[in-house]
Amino acid sequence: MKHNVLVVGGGGREHAIAYALAKSPQVGKLYCIPGNAGIAELAECRPDIKATDLDKIVEFVKAHEDIELTVVAPDDPLAMGLVDRLESEGKRAFGPRANAAIIEASKVFSKNLMRKYSIPTAEYQTFSCYDEAAKYIETCPVPTVIKADGLALGKGVIIAQNREEARAGLKEIMLDKAFGSAGANVVIEEFLTGFEVSVLAFSDGKTVIPMASSQDHKRAHDGDTGLNTGGMGTFSPQDKYTPDMAKRAMETVFVPTVRALEKEGRPFKGVLYFGLMITPSGDIKVLEYNARFGDPEAQVILPRLKNDLFDVFNACIDGTLDKITLEWDERAAVCVVAASGGYPLKYEKGKKITFGDIDKDVIVFHAGTAICPDCGETVTSGGRVLGVTALGKTLSEAKAKAYANIKKISFEGMFYRSDICKNH
Repeated sequence: MKHNVLVVGGGGREHAIAYALAKSPQVGKLYCIPGNAGIAELAECRPDIKATDLDKIVEFVKAHEDIELTVVAPDDPLAMGLVDRLESEGKRAFGPRANAAIIEASKVFSKNLMRKYSIPTAEYQTFSCYDEAAKYIETCPVPTVIKADGLALGKGVIIAQNREEARAGLKEIMLDKAFGSAGANVVIEEFLTGFEVSVLAFSDGKTVIPMASSQDHKRAHDGDTGLNTGGMGTFSPQDKYTPDMAKRAMETVFVPTVRALEKEGRPFKGVLYFGLMITPSGDIKVLEYNARFGDPEAQVILPRLKNDLFDVFNACIDGTLDKITLEWDERAAVCVVAASGGYPLKYEKGKKITFGDIDKDVIVFHAGTAICPDCGETVTSGGRVLGVTALGKTLSEAKAKAYANIKKISFEGMFYRSDICKNH
């Protein structure tokens, strides 16, 4: 029997989820709200409905009784309680309820949770008053990290190298409201050094199963320069992350986090993203939590997942994740993001995208794309436009293939980093 599924969201992550679900022999028709030009090749999209319009999404699911599962992929609708709304209507939904999604929606909450349950993280202070935060900036160690408390599309973090940058960053977040209400409260924390690793994990509220490791590249330009973005590329696995580190992370971070949320009456069902820093001394510390698949991490992890994603989603909902064993393609994966000129600040939309002869084993995940209603062509509609993902026997091979194929794509103003996975 085939099961129809709705995916909520319209970025590269959602394209990767739709891509994985479309391979399942159990999945029938796919719907996506709002979707994009790439997802439209796999699913019936509704670009007229926003991912944050909870009323219309609930109405859509109720009107389409054939939809048996809704996958809520982005952070905003999760924090707003879309899963809660759907469950209250008797509908199955994948993703954490709002009281668990707060682990991403409020950095103050997540830092305090880690402090309460002795989960290793950077030293920090939280502030709701600008004057008090400004006073602290004058004495705290620099470099320092200033984070807007709420959701800011992955951009609400400022790494200040000196006190002058710290003052400017604090003003930008709390007074200029660069990230809107997300910056009403801030976390000012210790700057950690080492190497980063992203580990996404499935959770059913009790059991937690980590996925393959990856690493994101946040800065807009080569050499980790420029502004923070939602992510300019990723690779998987992060080969510096050893089996011993993975074992210690499981014992000191992953399991304690899921247990802490359960103890707080906030059982987490869905994908929990752990942004980790491995310090020079080998300590493992949590940089951030996300309450969903990372983007563009999903674009390198899901193509490597051998399991039927539909089965895994249902196990998370039903509390039977302990019966699942994740299996992985041994090949490595690299994703390079093609972005609009000016991103992450101001950029133009509606630029025609030209695709060359892409290799058959390379996947082009769409993010900020749309079908032009006038000409029927695929055009840009966002800052991060495409993610070109390639698999290879080694990271070097996957990287070479990804870069060879991104060169076959063009649109006015297109740019991408040339140093994703640079040490391979």
